[in-house]
Amino acid sequence: MQPPVQESTPVLPQATALPSREYLTFRLGREEYGIDILRVQEIRGYEDPTRIANAPAFIKGVVNLRGVIVPVVDLRMRFGCEQVEYNDFTVVIVLNVRGRVVGAVVDAVSDVLELPAEAVRPAPELSAAIDATFITGLGQVGERMLILLDIERLMLSPSLGLVTADGSA
Repeated sequence: MQPPVQESTPVLPQATALPSREYLTFRLGREEYGIDILRVQEIRGYEDPTRIANAPAFIKGVVNLRGVIVPVVDLRMRFGCEQVEYNDFTVVIVLNVRGRVVGAVVDAVSDVLELPAEAVRPAPELSAAIDATFITGLGQVGERMLILLDIERLMLSPSLGLVTADGSA
C-alpha cells in the first residue's frame, strides 16, 4: 500500500522590505544634501572659530566644544560653491567620524528623512571636474532630489588634512 499523497502548499518567499536609513538633510545654495544621521552628534549655531595658520581656506579654524578641540570645515568652500555671507540659518553640524569630532558649516539644516533603499539611486558618472567620490547616491523624496554624501569618506579624505597618512587623527 502506498502512503497517501499529501498536498503541499508551495512556500513563497516572504517579501522582505529593504532597510531604510535616516538622513539629516541640509542646504548648500539651492542644492539639498543628506548625510547618515548616525554620524551627527549635534547641530550648533555658527560661531567664529579660531583660525589656524596655513590651513586650507575651507578649514575655517577650530572651536572648543566642551573641552574638545573641533576643526570646522566649510562645505560650501570645500565643494567650490559660490561664497555667501553667513546668516542666522548658517549652522555647524558636529559629526563623529570614526571617533574624530569634526564640524561642517552648512547654509541651513532642513530635516531628518527616512529613505527606503529603493528611493536611493546610484550617483551618475560625472565629468572629472566634479569629484563624485563622496556621493553615495541620489535620494528621491517626492519632487525633492537629495545628494547623499559619504560624510566619513569626505571628512577623512587626505585633501582635508584632518588625518595623517596612516589614518590617525
